[in-house]
Amino acid sequence: MTDRIKLVQGDTGPQIRLTLKDSETNQPTDLTGATVTLHFRAVDTDTVLFSRNAFINPDEADTGVCYIEWAEGDLDQEEGNYEGEVEVVNATGVRETIFLILKFKIRSQFA
Repeated sequence: MTDRIKLVQGDTGPQIRLTLKDSETNQPTDLTGATVTLHFRAVDTDTVLFSRNAFINPDEADTGVCYIEWAEGDLDQEEGNYEGEVEVVNATGVRETIFLILKFKIRSQFA
């Protein structure tokens, strides 16, 4: 189980740092040449609200580290609970969806 990541409507931060590891060996997933995508939806729905590609720093790619950077409008969602699915397509085209679902809570802004 993961902790819920707390966000505020309309923001474009904070960026989310992910470290992807092999579930059997616990070794970092080499993200060299890979694409990592977060698919974001409201809890108890089937509709993906948006998909956001992660930033992979070439100097960190072999450590499994990538960053989700929110774009303008991504977090312009209703107050409530959301979830994210992380998908990796490696350099050879193999697609792997991370089993663990990320949990998010969005609250409204004060001003």
